[in-house]
Amino acid sequence: MAHDSIAATGANGSEAAIQSACRNIELMLGDSQAYRKVEDGLYCVKQGSTLVMISVHPWGDRAVVRLAAQLVKGVSMEVPLALELLETNALLRFGAFAYVPAGEVVILAHTLLDRDLGDRTEFLRTIRDFALVADDYDDRIAARYGGQTMQDLLEESVVEHLRRGARGAAPRDLS
Repeated sequence: MAHDSIAATGANGSEAAIQSACRNIELMLGDSQAYRKVEDGLYCVKQGSTLVMISVHPWGDRAVVRLAAQLVKGVSMEVPLALELLETNALLRFGAFAYVPAGEVVILAHTLLDRDLGDRTEFLRTIRDFALVADDYDDRIAARYGGQTMQDLLEESVVEHLRRGARGAAPRDLS
């Protein structure tokens, strides 16, 4: 029985922490032209050819804020790429490169604690630095090792959408 009450307290505490973290993120990023709220607890910041996804997750009675940028999709993890990413990880101020075999995706990821959201300037600098690294490395990796950047994937998706639309029904009146 004691375990159930501890779990309930943790769930209530993390719910409040998540709501607080979401409010803070929305306030801190709200005036940025690059920022979009996707849904509660999920946000996006565009920087050059990359998108930084910001998501809020429970962690005990706290919340964690996860930054993730998909850099390149469709790239094989070969020794030269792995070594370059590991060596670069040792130099990065924020974030670390990772590889997701499903989709052959290289990502950049970083986790913040909800208490790290107290200083707007510090939070915005962290997001900016993270986004600049992601924007730089997506192009580097794609040029050297192949694959598609997020920008490539978005452009391809738009073209495919337009192609399907052209084969579909007549355009609708916008009025």
